[in-house]
Amino acid sequence: MTAAVKVIGAGLAGCEAAWQLANRGVPVELIEMKPQKSTPAHLSPDFAELVCSNSLRSNDLTNAVGLLKEEMRRLGSVIIECADKTRVPAGGALAVDRSRFAAMVTEKIRSHQLILITEHEVTQIPDGRVIIATGPLTADALATELADLLPDKKMLSFFDSAAPIVTFESVDMQNAYFASRYDKGDADYINCPMTREEYQAFYTELISAEETPVHEFEDKLIFEGCMPIEVMARRGEDTMRYGPLKPVGLIDPKTGKEPYAVVQLRKDNIEGTLYNLVGFQTHLKFPEQKRVFSMIPALKDAEFVRYGVMHRNTYLDSPKLLDKYNRLIKQPRISFAGQITGVEGYVESASSGLLTGLQTAREIMGLPPMDFPKETAIGALTLYTSGGAVSGFQPMNVNFGIIEPLGHKVKGKRNKNLAISERSLSIIDSICASI
Repeated sequence: MTAAVKVIGAGLAGCEAAWQLANRGVPVELIEMKPQKSTPAHLSPDFAELVCSNSLRSNDLTNAVGLLKEEMRRLGSVIIECADKTRVPAGGALAVDRSRFAAMVTEKIRSHQLILITEHEVTQIPDGRVIIATGPLTADALATELADLLPDKKMLSFFDSAAPIVTFESVDMQNAYFASRYDKGDADYINCPMTREEYQAFYTELISAEETPVHEFEDKLIFEGCMPIEVMARRGEDTMRYGPLKPVGLIDPKTGKEPYAVVQLRKDNIEGTLYNLVGFQTHLKFPEQKRVFSMIPALKDAEFVRYGVMHRNTYLDSPKLLDKYNRLIKQPRISFAGQITGVEGYVESASSGLLTGLQTAREIMGLPPMDFPKETAIGALTLYTSGGAVSGFQPMNVNFGIIEPLGHKVKGKRNKNLAISERSLSIIDSICASI
């Protein structure tokens, strides 16, 4: 098979881009450096590995990421299909069994007749039509090659982090309880309550715990949506209690009252044998994570099967470099997809791959580009990353603030967001009918 397009990187975006191309009859070579070479954040040889949380966030159409996922479902996303099929209970969120999810994506990609898999590190940009979906941990040799394409010969970066995972059997359920906030939905989360004294002792140790050195690390470089728990704690004693340790709506059945603080654990696999600490992304040294997090009463004997990690995310100054189809303006044969474009989050990365794959396929097939307007979540996101008016460009999650307003008033935020979603899905349905 002679590939019409080479896709570099078999993460969420690369797999989605390859799938969209191949499903439209375009032969693809998908190049992945694993298992020959890995990054500090990756553990599995499978494609589409989730290195941070196992949650793809809200499924609700009153939430922008819920809208984006529904748009992708209707557009034939392989990532959302596999996520839906490997879902684990997580209230209103779409969380997955990360091992089964990655295995299912890998099987689908490997078994597609128009996708050729090659396993090696790419150190130079290949000739011909290329989609670069190497993610936020692009290997140094290729990052240097990419930097040479850029006006200032450098790429931007920010720091990202992942949360620890513990075994269910090691959680002391005498000091924990299953509940959902305000009893909405199923009781899918384990809640680990803390008294004021326990919280303050935990806080004191957390802010003084020893961190893993990070080159040129500064708080201002931390992406707010993935802030390490120790950095959050340093911003004030009560900051965590208004964030991931918020006790509101989580009544302790033992006392009939809200605890002073609550650490939540979310199921990480279908069997329910593994749980991750929600909001506990960290770059503390591993022994310090064990010591400090074991101060949470329910986790005093916790078995940590994965500790939190900290890594650098690299991305382009996309508004200056890419057009709205994710093509490099100065060399349109080269496209980008995923977090390297400056989108942030699993769903956003996959949606970027979907758009890039779809647009590249249409270009190769001699069809006009498929324009997703700002009234849609997928369109608004790519227009954000390609919009020349953006100054001080930073990675962005999808949100209703970047989607075109309705143009008329709707009473209530949820009603307004739902109306935006309904308008968007009507547009997506029209686009799907024309593809």
